Amino acid sequence: MIASLGMYDFGPAQAANDRLWALTRDALRAAGHRAPEALTRGEGAYWPAWEDPGLVLSQTCGYPYRARLHGHVTLVGTPDYGLPGCPPGHYLSVFVARREDPRETLRDFADAPMAFNEDLSQSGWAGPAQHLLSLGLTPRPALRSGGHRLSVQAVAEGRADLAGVDALTWAMLQGQEPAADRLKVVAETAPTPALPYISAAGADGPSLFAALQGAIAALAPEDRATLHLRGLVAIPAAAYLAVPTPPPPRHFGMTN
Repeated sequence: MIASLGMYDFGPAQAANDRLWALTRDALRAAGHRAPEALTRGEGAYWPAWEDPGLVLSQTCGYPYRARLHGHVTLVGTPDYGLPGCPPGHYLSVFVARREDPRETLRDFADAPMAFNEDLSQSGWAGPAQHLLSLGLTPRPALRSGGHRLSVQAVAEGRADLAGVDALTWAMLQGQEPAADRLKVVAETAPTPALPYISAAGADGPSLFAALQGAIAALAPEDRATLHLRGLVAIPAAAYLAVPTPPPPRHFGMTN
């Protein structure tokens, strides 16, 4: 068995996620389900967990879900983070640039070298790239950073001029990441369904939804505030599959 909540799991969020999992685990066990004692962290919290037949609960990104995981995992539910400008259970990406950069709009940043976290990220690549394309602009991926926080640092340090960053991560970095204080928000993408909770194929989705929903409700207010968690909603798989997918970074000249 394995459980992981690695998508927003840094700084104070780690302890809050531990407490969220403890409540979820105990609810699952009380309902007669087996559940691991603790969360898995590190690289094993992502693809190894998502593809593990013993996966009890994890959180993935919408792009990996529609590209590779749909049909191979159980969609459990979607967190509602109460993000401004987003319907319940949705999120968006912010385009960030250095505060001192005189450019103010995305059109001003046409041809600007862009940092992104990874190719299969909805908020770091797919959402921002699709937004640029919808404006008739061509993305210029120049740096694959390996993480949203690293993209923020890359722009602050001048290794890229622009980056698309998950709006929740951006909010969580305020006051925690000095590089974020050196950046400004240039634009936002359209909202898409937020990062879904998943379990292994054949799992009891309704029981997992109920356990997680109850755990979120029982979580201490300060932990809910740290995680920005407002609740849990049911968004159908079709809504994730309907999100547009742009060409990969290599299509726009990324060579590594």
